[in-house]
Order: sequence, then structure tokens, then C-alpha cells
Amino acid sequence: MALTFDDGPGPHTARLLDLLAARKAPATFFLPGQNVARQPGLVRRMAAEGHEIGNHTWDHQQLTKLGRAGQREEVERAAAAIAAAGATPTVFRPPYGSRNATTDAVAGAPVILWDVDTLDWKTRDTDATVAAALRDTRRGSIVLMHDIHAPTVAAVPRIIDGLRERGYTLVTVSQLLGDARPGVVHRRRQGADAGS
Repeated sequence: MALTFDDGPGPHTARLLDLLAARKAPATFFLPGQNVARQPGLVRRMAAEGHEIGNHTWDHQQLTKLGRAGQREEVERAAAAIAAAGATPTVFRPPYGSRNATTDAVAGAPVILWDVDTLDWKTRDTDATVAAALRDTRRGSIVLMHDIHAPTVAAVPRIIDGLRERGYTLVTVSQLLGDARPGVVHRRRQGADAGS
């Protein structure tokens, strides 16, 4: 299964990276380009520590409200910021999970949604985030969280420990999916009963 974190890097991302490193747990980070431009050092650290970097557009707009040119600009501008920070985005997540055929066409990478939404952005509650992640995760799951919220970061050690106690192996999204193609939408790994 794969833990994913949206909307960073933010004020709690360095602490999250410390926690992930202490537990030798990989994650996938979906980053808005404007945040990357503010904290390129954290993005370099993510990549250096083996985490996967995903494109989350330039400034988190709802892409379905934009035409093709606007969507392409959001994706390309974020990709350029991530590259300038010294990393390569290998996956793409549309803000709010809002996408259409144009989004898929301009993504330039596999389009990654999720099958477990911890609702951490709504509850801002560590215990609720832990409970949602542990209750809803299955083999092949992609778990959605946001490292811009301190209660989420505080939940991560208990989530990792709890998932491992249940026999899960934590991997990046690309490791989970294998040979995913650009523009193809994934919510979890298909045929996941046979693997992690």
C-alpha cells in the first residue's frame, strides 16, 4: 500500500520527513509548484531520501474549470518548478481529485487518485486520521493525507506502525502500480489481493 501526502511542502513537512526516515517508510508527495518554489530544499530532501515526487499543479486550481491551455499551463509550470528544485515528478494528482479527459491528456504522467480518504483536512484530528487510515486500508490501497496539517503529521508514526502490524508493506505509488502509463487513472492497485 502507499501513503500519499498532498499540498506541501509546508511548515510540518520537515518533521514528517524525519518521522518517515526514522521508520524507513517511503511515501509519495503531490506538490503544488508554488510551494516547491518556496522550499526547494525540502523537495531535494524528499527525492534524496527515496520518496516519490508527484505534480499537484502550480497553485491547486480545480482543473475542470479550466480549458486545455489553462490545464496544460498548471501542469507544466509545476513540473518546471519541481525540476528546478532538482527532482522529477513521476506521477500526477489533480487537486480535489477533479479531472476530465483533458486533464488526463495533459497530465504527462499516471493520474493518481485514492481509495482511502482519511478526511484529515476536515477533522484536523490525529486520532481520527489514524483510525481512518487503519480501518479503510486494503492491499493495494492509496491513502490520501495532507502534510500541511500538524495533526496529520502527528498521526503518521501510529499509522505506519499499525499498518505494519497488520502485515502491510509500504511503498511509493509507482512501486505499488508497477508499469503505469501517462494519462491512465488509478485509485488503487488492480488485482491487489495478490500483493502489497
